[in-house]
Formats: sequence, structure tokens, C-alpha cells
Amino acid sequence: MDQLIKILKHDDEMVVSGRDLHDFLEVDTPYRIWIQRMIEYGFHENADYISFEQKSTKPQGGRPQVDHALKLDMAKEIAMIQRTDKGKQARQYFIRVQKAYQKQVHLPETPEEKIHLLLENSDQVNKRVEKIDTRLSKLEDDQPIAPGEYSYISTRVKHAVNGYIDIHHLVLNRKQRGMLYKDISRGLNEVTGVKTRTQLRKKDFDTADEFVTNWVPSTATLQIIKQLSDVPEGQTELIRR
Repeated sequence: MDQLIKILKHDDEMVVSGRDLHDFLEVDTPYRIWIQRMIEYGFHENADYISFEQKSTKPQGGRPQVDHALKLDMAKEIAMIQRTDKGKQARQYFIRVQKAYQKQVHLPETPEEKIHLLLENSDQVNKRVEKIDTRLSKLEDDQPIAPGEYSYISTRVKHAVNGYIDIHHLVLNRKQRGMLYKDISRGLNEVTGVKTRTQLRKKDFDTADEFVTNWVPSTATLQIIKQLSDVPEGQTELIRR
């Protein structure tokens, strides 16, 4: 098996360097910031990972770098969280490594053990594994949206409102702008089934992104904005540059 990411042994456990995983995933965020964000997903030191220091790779030396020995289960979840092709590739690699290791740890000897191994590879067992994977994926999808993804959606909302104003050459006061933000936020909450944007879940990210991309204000919102404008009575168009 090609070794995409170096696998190490620690106390009979397979582990991977957090920095090696960070490099393979091609994450732009500095490692010390990125790894803390990953740990906040619910991982615990000495249970899921171990922190350690290693010598600096700089020619002039320097302060030791902090690295983390991640158990493969943690590494798999982190890879899935990335939502990238590299993350998917890393997760599949870790699964293959675990399966190969399990076969080496215990080879069937007795007839009973051989029968048990055949059963594990049967369609029935494979279906059970698929159900477990589905439940795990659902649990992960129901986790709160990551800070970076939340910031991305909020920025996209701002750009969508400003883009609409610029395209239609509108000059709006604060209340009128507020109506546009209220409209897009209300629609975003409705399509994702949440009360506030802070309740967005991982599974909502793509839906939220698509909604913001295609958003246009409702007729009711545009009518209210006209009513809030300072145009002379009887003028129906919004104030335009």
C-alpha cells in the first residue's frame, strides 16, 4: 500500500503526525491555529491525541515546534471535516490502513474463526457497516457549522446585498438597507430550517451557499423599501443613482 501519509506506532496504536496531515491536506491556515480548531470538534488530549515537541526544521535552529500524534479515528474525522478532495483521499487511506492492520493483528486459525471472518465479509455485515457510516455522517452533518464556514456565509450575505444594490444603482438609507438584510436572512433561515444563522449545521452549508448565490429580494420587501424612501408622493421607483 502506497504510504500517502506516514503512519507511526505509539503504545500499540497507529498514529499520524498532525503536521504531516496538515501538509497533505494543503490547509492554508497556520498549523497551530488549524489544529486548535480541529480539537474543538470534541477531541480530548491523551484519549484522541498526544501533544509533543520536535526540533525546529530551520537551519539556524529555534524554538521546538509543537506537533500532535493523532489516532487514526481522529485523523479520519478531521479529514472528513475538510470537505475537500484531499480530505476524502486521506480518510479513505486511513480506512485502508486500519483494515490492513486488523488483518495482521489477528489471522483466523480455528474453523470457527474462519467462519467468523467470512461472515464479517458478507453482504449483511457490509450493509451494517454502511448503516453505521450513515449514522456517523448524520451526526457529523448535525454538528454546528465551523467558525470559518459561518464567517464565509456571513460575508457572502453582505456581498449579495451590496451586489444587488450596485447592480440596480440604488441609493438607500440605513432602514432600507436593513430591510434587504432582513429579507435575505429570513429566507436563509427558512430554507435551512433554523431560527438564527448561528444555528446553521454542517449539512446546511451547501444549501445556504446556493440560496445566497440566487437570492433576490421579495416583492413585499421591495414595496416596503419604496415606502421608506424619500421620493415625492406618487413616485413608484426606488431612488436610483
